[in-house]
Amino acid sequence: MEPLSTPWGVGFMAWALEADLSPLEAFLEQGPSLVVLSFGDVTRAAAVAHEAGVLTGMQVGNAADLERAMADDIDIIIARGAEGGGHGRNEAGTLPLLQLATSQHQKPVIAAGGIGTARGVAAVLSAGAEAAWIGTRFLSATEASGHENMKSAVRNAGLDGTIYTRAFDIAQQLPWAPEFGGRALRNEFSDKHEDLSGWEPTEALRKQMIHARAEALTDIAPVYAGEAVQFVDAEQPAAEVMRELGGFRQILADAARRFA
Repeated sequence: MEPLSTPWGVGFMAWALEADLSPLEAFLEQGPSLVVLSFGDVTRAAAVAHEAGVLTGMQVGNAADLERAMADDIDIIIARGAEGGGHGRNEAGTLPLLQLATSQHQKPVIAAGGIGTARGVAAVLSAGAEAAWIGTRFLSATEASGHENMKSAVRNAGLDGTIYTRAFDIAQQLPWAPEFGGRALRNEFSDKHEDLSGWEPTEALRKQMIHARAEALTDIAPVYAGEAVQFVDAEQPAAEVMRELGGFRQILADAARRFA
């Protein structure tokens, strides 16, 4: 397989690489421009990526993460606030975390979590971010590979429709560390298991969850999405979403005139 001719990147869960670096090594053979390492000890993986001459990024979710990301083996900081979808910390909002990260004035910072409109992009760029990292807004994109059940659930959800929980990971017996829960759409399963105290998952439940994910049964399976799900209301080509988000330029220009 020939390396891609355009820049591309890949992300890994650091805890999954701690025992086996072979997935990272396989991707490095394809010549990525960026490797993002998150959720665990990034040291060995970052060293391997740097040896291959590839830039490294790290998602940070609190001040301790940020301090670790300031080491020489990390090139780019991704300030991921608790508003973001999927796995991460639930400790700091995007804007406070971004302000802390950009105050170091040493490494480029990308803002992530809860950004879903041109105004959101303008806000984080104004706060010093070099870029905005956006995921949820593209969940219902025409090109997205998710099942239509998942896309429909995302389009019908709103700002209050997500929950930060470990319930889905516990049910599947996935080895995520307790500090890394996930933000997903609320459903019958998450509501039933919102209180995790004393809960012992069974093998039958694990199989039920695996089946639900395979069949896209959104009343049981997780649909990972951030609070920006409020702004997903139609299936659109990714290029159209990008054009909408590109309105940040006009917003920043208008703000500059307003406060000049």
